[in-house]
Amino acid sequence: MTFVSGTGGSAAAPAAGRIRLVAAAAAVLTVGAGLGLRAVAAGNVAKYGGDALYTVLLVALVVLVVPRWTPLRAAGTALAVSWAVELFQLSSLPAELSRQSVAARLVLGSTFNAPDLFWYVVGAAGGWLFHTVMVAQRRPWAPTGR
Repeated sequence: MTFVSGTGGSAAAPAAGRIRLVAAAAAVLTVGAGLGLRAVAAGNVAKYGGDALYTVLLVALVVLVVPRWTPLRAAGTALAVSWAVELFQLSSLPAELSRQSVAARLVLGSTFNAPDLFWYVVGAAGGWLFHTVMVAQRRPWAPTGR
């Protein structure tokens, strides 16, 4: 599955622009959902919901940067980055950076938590599903011949 059919041409640029616009909107909505979740929920719901939304945000950012990637490739890349950041927390550097910067704490976290790895999969699956639906809506309808 791809967002843009063909190998280029005049239709590819406007399609990529629309894809980027949807991805940017999805990123903004995801950040809003994460902030909203933190405002209304606490404990594991907020933590693990935030983990899933972190990966959804990464899927949106991947699509924003590379709009022609398939949903599976975008979601897989976002999942790999999420896992890499989590595994990086096994070192002391993210915790040290998080103490010095709110931005570092939001992006890198501070301590490794194995269940986070599962919730990143949930987020990648959600991002993949949304991306897949968006791809399907962009495809022209083809009659089955029945």
